[in-house]
Amino acid sequence: MNEAATRLSPDAAQAPLAFDNSYARLPAKFFARVEPTPVAAPILVKFNRPLALEMGLDADVLERDGAAIFSGNRLLPGSEPIAIAYAGHQFGQFVPQLGDGRAILLGEVVRPDGARRDIQLKGSGQTPWSRRGDGRAALGPVLREYIVSEAMHALGIPTTRALAAVTTGQPVYRETILPGAIFTRVAASHIRVGTFQYFAARGDTESIRILADYVIGRHYPELAEAEGRYLKLVDAVAARQAALIARWLGVGFIHGVMNTDNMAVSGETIDFGPCAFMDTYDPRTVFSSIDQTGRYAYGNQPMIGQWNIARLAETLLPLIHETPGEAVDLANDAVTRFMERFQEQWKAVIRAKLGLGENEEDEDTDLIRAFLALMHAQKADFTLSFRRLSDAAADDGAAPAFAALLADPQAAAPWLSRWRQRVSRDDRPADARAEAMRAVNPAFIPRNHKVEEALTAATTDGDLSLFEALNDVLASPYEDQPAFAAYAEPPKPGEEVLQTFCGT
Repeated sequence: MNEAATRLSPDAAQAPLAFDNSYARLPAKFFARVEPTPVAAPILVKFNRPLALEMGLDADVLERDGAAIFSGNRLLPGSEPIAIAYAGHQFGQFVPQLGDGRAILLGEVVRPDGARRDIQLKGSGQTPWSRRGDGRAALGPVLREYIVSEAMHALGIPTTRALAAVTTGQPVYRETILPGAIFTRVAASHIRVGTFQYFAARGDTESIRILADYVIGRHYPELAEAEGRYLKLVDAVAARQAALIARWLGVGFIHGVMNTDNMAVSGETIDFGPCAFMDTYDPRTVFSSIDQTGRYAYGNQPMIGQWNIARLAETLLPLIHETPGEAVDLANDAVTRFMERFQEQWKAVIRAKLGLGENEEDEDTDLIRAFLALMHAQKADFTLSFRRLSDAAADDGAAPAFAALLADPQAAAPWLSRWRQRVSRDDRPADARAEAMRAVNPAFIPRNHKVEEALTAATTDGDLSLFEALNDVLASPYEDQPAFAAYAEPPKPGEEVLQTFCGT
């Protein structure tokens, strides 16, 4: 279809949202103006009403007219659709021009609390950066991103959000013919490390300065008047990424494609293509079909985060100091601080998961390492190990359920004895400790086999009931939900997901 999307005039309807498009006011080289390509027969299959209300949008109108709006067939007043330019390192290899190849930013809205949010369509048609692609997305990857991004939010991890999913009524052609869909993503912004790299690759220091000032104003306003603000910007982005990756590790999340174009400078998790959650604990775990070398394995994610921050720092060197050597030294110090920050954040995450109080003891580090080594050696399920340990914190009778997760249940006893002695020295009642542990150790994560089960039913049979049920369960990950115990269980033999694939 080549006809343009219908654009409503301000008088045509009461707009359900008010756009204020700051990125579209940047110089033209930052983006390309392009409208979504209309689709044949859009159907709204999922609408996130709570998110719409949180953003101050008219949820009733969006739900009523969602098929047209979230397919891009109808553009609301004030929308200035653009595709954003960026570059990126993909598996360590630099690509100087990537850009939004199948995504179009409709515009920005300002929430009632003053926070600015992007609203973007993914799978909405070709852009100047589509290369040889069709600019479309299949239903499976759209639903996967909906499930995982909303689950990450429920887990308390900074993430982009899912506002809607629409089927298009048109097929997309990949290895097979698949139903087409469009995903509506909400994000603090879509500015990536690769956005800075795009201009650095062109030697365009002035555009880097404009972009850096924009990022500071939007995401780090406390730096606006700071001396050395561009170096401090590297520090600030590094601090958020260090905290984010520590949170990922805490729930067994594996992003799968941590290219620099998939790292948001806002500190949100973004781009969920081949992501997965670890079942059996192993730091070398990889699911992404395109990660043949394990570059983005679970345990490598902190190192890759630091590597990406180094790439960001490189783009800002001309702004950090006028003397190149001095700029490099200052930037190196900031990059080094990333790992220090990560270790600090990870220590806080893992101590909370194990119920260790604020008073650190000399043996704590070894106790933590011993627990991780026990899970690894005994091929224990990551999520259930921590959850059942939470139960054992208040009830010695729950310890066998934890031990049963190990290949040799008797191997649990020595570590459990050490742990009980250690936590007994904390000035905290056992019930309070257990409650605090349950608040950071989820019972439910998006189990890969459950996600695949839901996606297969939706794409093969047109059955969205498993997708809906999974979303409902994952909305309350820290609560015991006995009726849905099957969603907490690891895969049975034959159910394991061995590989995940890029989609949206």
